[in-house]
Amino acid sequence: MILHRYFARRFLMTFLGVLTIFLLIMVFLDLVEQLRRYATAEARFRDLFALTLLNIPQAIYEILPLIMILAAIALFLGLARSSELVVTRAAGRSALRALSAPLAVALLIGLLAVAILNPIVAATSKEYEARGGALRGNASVLSIGSSGLWLRQGSLEGQTVIRAAGANLDGTVLTDVTFMTFAPGGEPARRVNAASAVLTDGAWVLTDAKSWTFGTAVIPEAGAIQTAALRIPSTLTPDEIRDSFGTPSSIPIWELPAFIARLQAAGFSAQRHLVWLHSEIAQPFFLMAMVMIGASFTIRHQRGGRTGLMVMTAIILAFVIYFIRNFAQVLGENGQLPAALAAWAPPLAAIALSLGILLHNEDG
Repeated sequence: MILHRYFARRFLMTFLGVLTIFLLIMVFLDLVEQLRRYATAEARFRDLFALTLLNIPQAIYEILPLIMILAAIALFLGLARSSELVVTRAAGRSALRALSAPLAVALLIGLLAVAILNPIVAATSKEYEARGGALRGNASVLSIGSSGLWLRQGSLEGQTVIRAAGANLDGTVLTDVTFMTFAPGGEPARRVNAASAVLTDGAWVLTDAKSWTFGTAVIPEAGAIQTAALRIPSTLTPDEIRDSFGTPSSIPIWELPAFIARLQAAGFSAQRHLVWLHSEIAQPFFLMAMVMIGASFTIRHQRGGRTGLMVMTAIILAFVIYFIRNFAQVLGENGQLPAALAAWAPPLAAIALSLGILLHNEDG
């Protein structure tokens, strides 16, 4: 038990050291990128540094598997060079038992990353997009709540808020829709209810519409107009509506199941969010696979010039598995693979592969 605690503490300290190095490098690189991106905008250095700090959690979260395998390689190389693993084997402990403590730490880090870091990344990503959009003069145009689908479009005449009970897959056909137009001063100017609305080039085409005009001496209901078809100018495009969904990573994992349910109820495809949900749940096992891959090539005592080759092989194999994982996620998002299979197959296959290599090296 004391030996397991020692290995766990060594791996945790190594992981934190690698994490700190990457954190400092990424803060510097991201700050340079923000200075370049907003060179022509009226942004202070304090604002750009705040953007950098908001973007760093997402960047660290994305490269967490790389940090994990580098920490595993550094740990086992250090243990092998100091002959601590040789002593451990001589004491009757196999390599797999010595690996159990780092694997437990990797599992704990993965669980904490999914449970705590994931919501932090979602919150900072939203704030980053909001502040970046404010500096660029853009804003998000769509959100989905429990009361339906919500859109917003702007023009010189004012802002128009659109609420719909449902929509097609790309958000260009809305059903049971309400348009609420506000004057530049913020006061309501007009409300339109329609059975459906179709986005065409430069306008929404409403069917079976009823409109009310506010701000006049006439009572709105008395001046209401019922029309079979009505056109409302719009600056939205189908691409803007689709892009405004953002990435699934902008939604905390605890809220993702409810968001998927609302997305499907509104008529949109939730395949991408479903794949992301399964991938996040499988993230701790993927981090464990990274530790096992790193251990597979560095846990034995290295002689001669094989150390560099073994380290390079482990890193290349980790990148290959990472690429396969991303490729499987793309296939899952496109509906060519079931969401669970696309998310769980790569980490489980990586664990099986690395376990096979470890058993082969230990037992021959």
